[in-house]
Amino acid sequence: MARGKLRIYLGAAPGVGKTYAMLSEGHRRVERGTDCVVAVVEHHGRPRTEVLLHGLEQLPRREIEYRGTTFPEMDVDAVLARRPAVALVDELAHTNVPGSRNPKRWQDVAELLAAGIDVVSTVNIQHLESLGDVVESITGVRQRETVPDEIVRRADQIELVDMSPEALRRRMAHGNVYTPDKVDAALSNYFRPGNLTALRELALLWTADRVDEYLQRYRGEHNIRSTWQARERIVVGLTGGPEGRTLIRRATRLAEKGAGGEVLAVYIARSDGLTAASPKELAVQRTLVEDLGGTFHHVIGDDIPSALLEFARGVNATQIVLGSSRRRTWQYVLGPGVGQTVARESGPDLDVHIVTHSEVAKGRGLPVAHGARLGRSRILGGWLAGVAGPVGLALLLTHVDADLGLANDMLLFLALTVASALLGGLPPALASAAVGSLLLNWFFTPPVHRLTVADPKNIVAIAVFFGVAMAVASVVDLAARRTHQAARLRAESEVLSYLAGSVLRGETSLEALLERVRETFSMESAALLERAEGTGPWTRAASVGPHPAVRPEDADVDMPVGDRLALALSGRVLPAEDRRVLGAFAAQAAVVLDRQRLVGEAEEARKLAEGNKIRTSLLAAVSHDLRTPLASIKASVTSLRSDDVEWSDEDRAELLAGIEAGADRLDHLVGNLLDMSRLQTGTVTPLIRAVDLDEVVPMALGGVPDGSAELDIPESLPMVEVDKGLLERAVANIVENAVKYSPEGVPVAVAASTIGQRVELRVVDRGPGVPDAGKDGIFEPFQRLGDAPRGAGVGLGLAVARGFVEAMGGTLGAEDTPGGGLTMVLTLRAAPRGAPPPVTGLPERAVT
Repeated sequence: MARGKLRIYLGAAPGVGKTYAMLSEGHRRVERGTDCVVAVVEHHGRPRTEVLLHGLEQLPRREIEYRGTTFPEMDVDAVLARRPAVALVDELAHTNVPGSRNPKRWQDVAELLAAGIDVVSTVNIQHLESLGDVVESITGVRQRETVPDEIVRRADQIELVDMSPEALRRRMAHGNVYTPDKVDAALSNYFRPGNLTALRELALLWTADRVDEYLQRYRGEHNIRSTWQARERIVVGLTGGPEGRTLIRRATRLAEKGAGGEVLAVYIARSDGLTAASPKELAVQRTLVEDLGGTFHHVIGDDIPSALLEFARGVNATQIVLGSSRRRTWQYVLGPGVGQTVARESGPDLDVHIVTHSEVAKGRGLPVAHGARLGRSRILGGWLAGVAGPVGLALLLTHVDADLGLANDMLLFLALTVASALLGGLPPALASAAVGSLLLNWFFTPPVHRLTVADPKNIVAIAVFFGVAMAVASVVDLAARRTHQAARLRAESEVLSYLAGSVLRGETSLEALLERVRETFSMESAALLERAEGTGPWTRAASVGPHPAVRPEDADVDMPVGDRLALALSGRVLPAEDRRVLGAFAAQAAVVLDRQRLVGEAEEARKLAEGNKIRTSLLAAVSHDLRTPLASIKASVTSLRSDDVEWSDEDRAELLAGIEAGADRLDHLVGNLLDMSRLQTGTVTPLIRAVDLDEVVPMALGGVPDGSAELDIPESLPMVEVDKGLLERAVANIVENAVKYSPEGVPVAVAASTIGQRVELRVVDRGPGVPDAGKDGIFEPFQRLGDAPRGAGVGLGLAVARGFVEAMGGTLGAEDTPGGGLTMVLTLRAAPRGAPPPVTGLPERAVT
């Protein structure tokens, strides 16, 4: 069934004409032949609105009495029974009188929509839940009747019923809204011009946002990429530099010049994750733009201008604000800047503003690779290769009788410079370049053993060597640092991905998380500490590893999580850059701890609820089913003890038989209650041994009338591994239940067969049967499905039977009987062929 469509007339204040517009729409639809009815309309005595009700079918309302007064409410059942094509429902935010079908009228409307009925309704802007505080601050009146914004937003059509404050006040003064005795008070309080203007603006802005959502959806569905300048939307391009704050404030001022302007700040990062942006500065700029009413966006893109323009067109922006480039003059040789490229490719639908700032042409500076930590041995090796290496190479070349030439000598020294950069970073490489230049000059450039150079070509060669050595050293060092930084970011992303995955998977093992922390940071132990109050003693919520810390100050590393939790690690001191990932682990550990406790509390609550349910059901059953046989016994005993009546031997025997039957019935009921109690507490211990079914099943039929059950137990059946006493009780309960529901004169069939390594016992009746949805419910305690007569038991027989069967490793289920009725299928394990015979001297029943 298709869901109905919802159309809402939204007004800024009472009296603007929402109900009038809704009824007019109803008349238009009736004229077009649509089946339209009035489900509920509040005309409040307004004659022009009341006149519009003529000619429309009005469904009767439901009269509900509350505190001595009768209130008319919309009759949802009547609307569903009438099933019109369109229903007119006034005042969507109305609160129904207690005793109604639903607490709120919008919930009634939801039922009509679910039934496929189109609904036309009305609501005022002040009744939207999200605007309650704003409306109260404007009017001084708190709206008690509200409707969730999402209900109104999901409407298929929203039509704003607008009216200027002056026109509405004139309408009120003419008596078209309130009675004359209320007009003056209304005009001087709620309906003041300022209030009405503010409410009107709220309604217009809320509707504009809804229209904008529809526009975005329409553009996406039709793949429209060009900008439609329906409203000013300004995109600010941020680089993470200090000029970003100036750009945000400038864009905000531009947005304020037009009504409804919006600011979207966007930072575009390269896909390799390597950036010169300051995370701290970006965080400050995010806070600033959000404080000014804008939004912050983080986008990945290797081509910055293209990514910026793609984002701007995707959000239907009208303007882009960029800062003047921080490039130095010589850097323009490498190509135009981002601002020039965006301005050239923006097209006629996007205006680009280039804003000057104090950082213009000051350069970006080289990114500092804080994450590149080199060990002491590598740094020492780099200095040895950079300083001692050139010296050793010079001594080697001077003592070897081989004239390699100045060019080859320079290449050998350059190789040492590259090696020192790889090992120790940039400083040893620069030292290697300087020492190599001096040694080349001293030993290999004529005149030798002097720092002067005779041939100008050699001067150029040495200068080129030094420049190339410095450039190569810088590139190699930067590449090494970037590689280290990328590897570190990859490791961090893997750790954070693991944490995110554990949240999605719902993992609740705190010890496993702490073990992952210990392995990730190579620690000896990890512990999550907590305390009840901010100054209370610390206790360990969980820990892994030897000798975990008992206080944060005893640990080598501690990461607080609020005032009550702290993650304490022992083993070594972590560098500062590792604390970001450690903080994520600590937050996740706190979440896991809370989840574990919530799960435990939920399980305890479930057990308590289940226990309360069983106790309630037990009291309800005991109140009748145990009192009935007790009353019969008491009546019989009272009659026998009475001296007023002389009982014959036959009467006396009949009364004694009644007492015995009542006592047997009580014994059966109490036995089932005790059995269920043992099953609930898990104290049933079955004594499993090989038993023949034809020894147990006939004994289980002793509690049913003769001829009410027919047995079919083949002698060729294998023995079954069961507890004889428990199986007898389970079969007895199943058969008694089947006999109870089987028609009179139709015996219950009890048949057994073999299926693989299992033996199946079927108890077939021809009673009314049980629907599929209720088959599992009949095995719940105290369930009789409402069709058993009172006094027929407390509804524990099948629950006890299933509990006993499952305790023996079997199964008990229900199936439909072909031709009508219910078949209970009891499946048991077959004993292995050649199983030893039953051992004598063992107890017949399980130990409980």
